[in-house]
Amino acid sequence: MRILITNDDGINAPGLEVLTEIATAIAGPKGEVWTVAPAFEQSGVGHCISYTHPMMIAELGPRRFAAEGSPADCVLAAIYDVLYGAKPDLVLSGVNRGNNAAENVLYSGTIGGAMEAALQGVPAIALSQFFGPENAGLADPFESARAHGASVVRALLDRGTWTKDDYRVFYNVNFPPQTAADTRGIKVAPQGFRRDTAFSVEPHQSPSGRKFLWIKGGPQHMPTLPGTDAAVNLEGFISVTPMRADLTAHDLVADLQARLA
Repeated sequence: MRILITNDDGINAPGLEVLTEIATAIAGPKGEVWTVAPAFEQSGVGHCISYTHPMMIAELGPRRFAAEGSPADCVLAAIYDVLYGAKPDLVLSGVNRGNNAAENVLYSGTIGGAMEAALQGVPAIALSQFFGPENAGLADPFESARAHGASVVRALLDRGTWTKDDYRVFYNVNFPPQTAADTRGIKVAPQGFRRDTAFSVEPHQSPSGRKFLWIKGGPQHMPTLPGTDAAVNLEGFISVTPMRADLTAHDLVADLQARLA
């Protein structure tokens, strides 16, 4: 199996090292693991592509490349340049430092990399490690992802639904903010929504007197509705969410057509 890995935390991120271990275990001794990851952190870029300017790409080692672009850029660079048009068998994106559950999904470059792979017709899984008091202070805060990542990917490859329609299914996996031993198993969960919190801005004054705005995230440990992704993560479970890039509100199409007829 030929596996491509990418992320949004950058080529030197510790989560990418964890993902390399996971991918190597899945690929097996006769497989290949190729890395094309952003040269610099790209958190929050979503499914952005560098449409209006070129990006530099550099080979750092055997099957290891850094590109000055987004995770989606990296997937495109891998397929159409690094691999010379030979698509990988699987794309893994992550392991993100922090959760990509609930509304974070819409901003996540980790998700963006997996989404681009799905749009290119390649099976894809995004993996993220939720951080919290139980694991943030560990010697290895990615302990849950490191211990359980390969088994989750194998389960999805063996028993997941992999469609071949226009907007193919890809998977979003979030490991709970727990130790590996306290991780309670897997739950399939829809994307949730953290109520009463949102991204915002925080103004700061520079020494020169100019005003700058920092984007500020909301509290991450507010549970979503029962059974949804962030809620099951906070209960100690690995959440697995099937996703598509199609943003159509299909449940409203017929009603809206009748209203506008």
